[in-house]
Amino acid sequence: MTTTGPLGVAVVGAGKMGADHVRRLHHVISGARVAAVADVDGERAKALAETVEGCVAYTDPAAAMASPEVDAVLVASPGPAHEEALLTAFEHDLPVLCEKPLTPDPASALRVLEAEQRLGHRRVQVGFMRRFDTEYLRLKRTLADGVLGRPLMLHCRHRNVSVHPYFTAEMLITDSVAHEMDCARWLLEQEITAVTVLRPTPSSLSPERLDDPQLVIFETDGGALVDVEIFGNCGFGYQVQTEAVCERGTARIGDDHGMFVNAAGRWGGEIAQDYVERFEDAYDREVQQWVDATRRGEVTGPSAWDGYAVAAVSEAGVAAQTTGRRTAVEMIERPAFYAPNRQH
Repeated sequence: MTTTGPLGVAVVGAGKMGADHVRRLHHVISGARVAAVADVDGERAKALAETVEGCVAYTDPAAAMASPEVDAVLVASPGPAHEEALLTAFEHDLPVLCEKPLTPDPASALRVLEAEQRLGHRRVQVGFMRRFDTEYLRLKRTLADGVLGRPLMLHCRHRNVSVHPYFTAEMLITDSVAHEMDCARWLLEQEITAVTVLRPTPSSLSPERLDDPQLVIFETDGGALVDVEIFGNCGFGYQVQTEAVCERGTARIGDDHGMFVNAAGRWGGEIAQDYVERFEDAYDREVQQWVDATRRGEVTGPSAWDGYAVAAVSEAGVAAQTTGRRTAVEMIERPAFYAPNRQH
C-alpha cells in the first residue's frame, strides 16, 4: 500500500498511551490523521475522539479497522488485548504500530508470528521507542563502527519515581526490564540465552508485596553479560542509563537530559518524572518514521520477531525471579522471514 494523502490511523486504546498518541498524530506528526479511536470504554473513546475533528469513536476495534477511512492501526490497548487486535488487522492487511508488549507471552506472540508469515509480508512494527532515542542511536552507531572493540558488558539502570499500586514483582520484568531486553538485543545484535534475578533487601519505601529493587542479569549467545538495576520506587525521578564496556573503551548514555543550572549557591538540573517526558522525542520520531514508511508501502523498525524474543526472555525472567535460579531462555529458531537483511 502506498498513499499520497494523509494516512488514516485507527488508535486502539484510549488510556494514557492511546491519548498521547492521538495528540501526537494530530498535533506533531505530518502525513497522518486520526480517523478512529476504539476503546471498550465507550465514554472514554468518545471523549478522546472529540478532540479530533472527523474522528469516529468505536467500542469494537474490529469495527474501527473495517472503516474505509482507516489505512493503518496504532495499538495502545493493554497487552492481553494485543493478539486479537493484531490478528484482526491482519484480516484487513493493515500496517500496525503495536505498543510493547507484542503480546504478554511467547505462545501468543508465536501465533502472531505465524499469522504474519501467512500474509507473506511484514505488517507489524513493535513500539520499542528507545531505538529511536538520539542517545541510544548514538550508542548503537558507536558500537557498530567497532572503534571501541567488541562489547563485553552492558550496565543498565532503570528507575521510576513510583509504580502503580497494582504493580507486581513480575511486572518489574515484563513491563519494565522488557525495554532493556530489547535494547540489549539491538545494541549487541545478539540473542539473550539465560536470565538470573538477584534481590537485595527491599527498600523500606516500596510496597510490602513488591521486592524492589532487583538486579537482573542476561547472558547472550555472543558471550556478553548485561546487568539491569530495576528500581520501581526510587522516589526521585525517572532514570534510564546504559554503559557499554568494550575491549578498548566504554560508552555511557543517560547521565544528563536537560539544562544545567548554577544559582543561589547550588548547581544541578532536572530529572524527568516519567517515560512519556523522558522519551517524548523518541516517541515522536518513532511514529513519524512509521507513518512515512507506511505511506511508502514499507514496514520498518522492530519486528514481530523482536516482540516474540522479548516475550520469551520475559518468561525466563519471571521464572528466574520466582525460583531464584538461573533460567535458560526457550525460543524457536529465527525464521528466514525475519532475517535482519530481508526486505519486506
